[in-house]
Amino acid sequence: MTLLTEILEYNKQFVENKEYEKYETTKFPNKKMVILTCMDTRLVELLPQAMNIKNGDVKLIKNAGAIVSHPFGSVMRSILVAVYELGAKEVAIVGHHGCGMKGLEPDSFLEKCEQAGLDKEIINTLTNAGIDIKSWLTGFQTVEESVEQSVKMVKNHPMFPKDISVHGLVICPETGKLDIVVDGYEC
Repeated sequence: MTLLTEILEYNKQFVENKEYEKYETTKFPNKKMVILTCMDTRLVELLPQAMNIKNGDVKLIKNAGAIVSHPFGSVMRSILVAVYELGAKEVAIVGHHGCGMKGLEPDSFLEKCEQAGLDKEIINTLTNAGIDIKSWLTGFQTVEESVEQSVKMVKNHPMFPKDISVHGLVICPETGKLDIVVDGYEC
């Protein structure tokens, strides 16, 4: 049995048993917050529990490293949509200790791509087209600096409202303890 088959079989029972009913909510975040956090598997259940977040409370965006890497990328667009269209009044960037993006080296990453069968010519073509692959694949040195940089990217965005607080936090993936990097109420 494939993983997809297993998921679909479970889903069929989930729908037939109306298990979805306990998750019903609206598209508007009850706590009026949008959170950007990492896609790390340790945070799937831990982060909401550690932050007292229930289904429907916040807009939750996940990516590698909880990084806003481009002012006009999909992460920033999602934050702006959450604020302007869905009523979010605060933003929290939540990184974590032990993140896989810490120290990510583009050369090592590209070597793994080649070992998996990616033609090196594709990388050359992208580079020749002006895409800075190595910068795009570079991680960060400290999670605190990364969170602070993402907070600045959001707060300084030309389309971001000046009256919305942007917080920066770091969570411990073992205990759930949150540390403040940037208190958005003080900025």
